[in-house]
Amino acid sequence: MPAKIKVLIVDDHPLFRRGLRQVVEGDARFELVGETGDGLAALQLIQEKKPDVAALDVNLPGLSGLEIARKLQAKKNPTRVIILTMYKEEETFNRAMDFGVKGFVLKENAVEDILNGIAAVARGEHYLSPSISGYLVRRRGRAESLAAEKPGLDTLTKAERRILKLIAEKKTSKEIAAELFISPRTVEAHRANISAKLELQGSHSLLLFALENRNAL
Repeated sequence: MPAKIKVLIVDDHPLFRRGLRQVVEGDARFELVGETGDGLAALQLIQEKKPDVAALDVNLPGLSGLEIARKLQAKKNPTRVIILTMYKEEETFNRAMDFGVKGFVLKENAVEDILNGIAAVARGEHYLSPSISGYLVRRRGRAESLAAEKPGLDTLTKAERRILKLIAEKKTSKEIAAELFISPRTVEAHRANISAKLELQGSHSLLLFALENRNAL
């Protein structure tokens, strides 16, 4: 018999959380290892309980679901994240994908959709509510178009890609250095290399490029 998928539920709406808890506990595929309505508590529970999947609401007190996902990505935490949201916001979807989120499910969908999403994410697959699948198509299209326009993107190292994404979030070299545990001078060297590879000139050209193409990077 396969091991049960360990699930953590994080949502600050008690009624929704209770309903989701009941269906998760009633599904033989899953083992509920914890629940909370607070972002900071959720991060601590993930570190303690080591769930396979954390189902996170976007809007939480303390830390948002996206902020939690970003911290887990930075720490290379193996817990996979599925975002639960009431809103069909493409910008939120794109940020979630940038932070390594595997699933994006609308709360308006049937509970069965959420359960199938958790199972798919646990298998390492991506799972999106059908009504927002077009977001992924557009995201891929933008990335392909940008790659054709700026072939230098393919020559960026993994570290340079990460820094380019952080620049797109309007972070300064000092903030990037603190997040990546490197020196500001190293960040500046990376910025210079990125600009050279993308043939960008001028003091603000890299920032403008990153902001304009944020959802395609």
